[in-house]
Amino acid sequence: MRGVTRRLMLLDTASLYFRAYFGVPDSVRAPDGTPVNAVRGLLDFIDRLVKDHHPDDLVACMDADWRPQWRVDLIPSYKAHRVAVETETGPDEEEVPDTLSPQVPVIEDVLDALGIARVGVEGYEADDVIGTFTGRATGPVDIVTGDRDLYQLVDDEREVRVLYPLKGVGTLQLTDETWLREKYGVDGSGYADLALLRGDPSDGLPGVPGIGEKTAAKLLDAFGDLAGIMTAVDDPKSALTPSQRRRLDESRPYVALAPEVVRVAGDVPLPGVDTALPHTPRDPAALDALAARWGLGGSLQRLLTTLGT
Repeated sequence: MRGVTRRLMLLDTASLYFRAYFGVPDSVRAPDGTPVNAVRGLLDFIDRLVKDHHPDDLVACMDADWRPQWRVDLIPSYKAHRVAVETETGPDEEEVPDTLSPQVPVIEDVLDALGIARVGVEGYEADDVIGTFTGRATGPVDIVTGDRDLYQLVDDEREVRVLYPLKGVGTLQLTDETWLREKYGVDGSGYADLALLRGDPSDGLPGVPGIGEKTAAKLLDAFGDLAGIMTAVDDPKSALTPSQRRRLDESRPYVALAPEVVRVAGDVPLPGVDTALPHTPRDPAALDALAARWGLGGSLQRLLTTLGT
């Protein structure tokens, strides 16, 4: 980052192009008939985000590994239900709609030709890249994601907030600590403990049986954090109910391993990249070729106009 006054925007890119894919009709196609709804939808998203929030720096964060082995080693059920193809030598392949997969390389090529920084690191998810960029930032950070897991990074003191798309990116939920406390009864740092306790079926995290979201929030309010809750399990005078104490006690193996899985990494070895928002394309010739090949039309032109202002 280049100074304390610069605003950094971090895109959870896969989250956004999945939303674009399902939000834009697949009748949006290239001249040869190939669907490009995710490509054009993502360009429209970025255009709107830059217009509305004026970032100085922008990074498209990528899933170099959507299901890192080090997380699976800790909790084997992690994202297991999303595996389409198991591989012996590399990451398992994620189940992705047939007409979305071919669009991902196009998205990557367009971002590169535009000069928008694109960062994925082997062995890590985009969430981890986002967490590391956020930890290193010296100015305000806007994280754009449809994944609530990243609420754990919200920090009012450091001006870190999550912009969560409710409908496209025209309607964004600006998630700060006030909103988190009203909704979940926790601040950003407490959200990971809440998610760990209640579980998350979409990520294959079992949680603690019988501890739902409201109970988890009450326990965190009473005992401070996960460590405080587990200390209370060993204190016969604590205010835990017998069933809560038993369930938490029986879940010790999960509770011991889950924090490393649930919490985003903050120590990803990020490559050196220029994160400054580009005002002109890095490779105009390549961008022109991509625009013609894939029929990117008004979506690309609007973004170029926005970047140039």
